[in-house]
Amino acid sequence: KNQVEQSPQSLIILEGKNCTLQCNYTVSPFSNLRWYKQDTGKGPISLTIMTFSENTKPNGRYIATLDADTKQSSLHITAAQLSDSASYICVVSALCSPGT
Repeated sequence: KNQVEQSPQSLIILEGKNCTLQCNYTVSPFSNLRWYKQDTGKGPISLTIMTFSENTKPNGRYIATLDADTKQSSLHITAAQLSDSASYICVVSALCSPGT
């Protein structure tokens, strides 16, 4: 059964502090992992796309990490700002194979 789980469900931090969001998945075979930021009432904005061969990918104050062996990803936010208040979504895509 393919699953994606994020933690924590919600997080409150002070401005200027750092925080980390976790994503665990059981999707196999694995194609890519994406982190999205979604502000209330708006559509999701892509922060990063990572393949199994990528360990770290920075995007401004956001740094995504991926460990394909343990099937875990983290999204690190440095020096949090009020504009970071949003929903963060981890999406894992499966690798399509013939007959699926």
